[in-house]
Amino acid sequence: MVGRHEGDVACANTWSAGTRPDPAPVDDDHPFLYLRTRSIPPLYLVTIAAILLASLVLIRLAAGPLAQMRNDLDLFFMGAAFLLLETKNVVQFALLFGTTWFVNALVFFGILVSVFAAIELARRVHLRNPSRLYLALFATLALAWMIQPESLLSLGVPLRFAAAVSLAFAPIFLANLVFAERFRNVGSSTIAFGANLLGAMVGGILEYSSLILGYRSLLVLVALLYGLAFVFGRKQLRSSAPLPQIMQN
Repeated sequence: MVGRHEGDVACANTWSAGTRPDPAPVDDDHPFLYLRTRSIPPLYLVTIAAILLASLVLIRLAAGPLAQMRNDLDLFFMGAAFLLLETKNVVQFALLFGTTWFVNALVFFGILVSVFAAIELARRVHLRNPSRLYLALFATLALAWMIQPESLLSLGVPLRFAAAVSLAFAPIFLANLVFAERFRNVGSSTIAFGANLLGAMVGGILEYSSLILGYRSLLVLVALLYGLAFVFGRKQLRSSAPLPQIMQN
């Protein structure tokens, strides 16, 4: 495009307005300057396929035949939804506070604290009907969908941080409460964790759907994945409820 001398620049074709349609302007929801259309580049698809194949092979070697995981499909979908929600939160915090290592560290710290708090609560309190947690989980996802991230920018930094933390980590906390209750009674922890880990790999791959859908629509995909987790796991959650006192005696 630029050269010190006139002969340094040579183009086979000269660009002129109207030869190809201009790409749509980018925004915070779809901030991909290098994409002319909403699509996933072929190189990305090849890389995603390689990652997925490697994940299948490694988890098969570590956890055993994948067919054994059919009773833990809900844990697979929980893993996919969790990692997709985590990556969505990283982007949202970057929009609200800037793309820095410190901001990313705060996000991961908040996620780990949410997971730890959920595990500790589940260890001390056994819920009588864990399936109801899904109602609260879907409510927090709906709230996060309704509140546009840019609407928080008018708040001061402390209040903005508190609001962002509440919106981002409430679904993670509730989802991990469900996971802790479900994982309590798995038949094999190795197989169950393998299903969950494989789901997490798929959830990380699904982040690339933002190239087509945009980042905000990932919340809909997260809700769909948790919905599938509920469908496939409600029987196991129901069976994990504590027995009546008369039966325990």
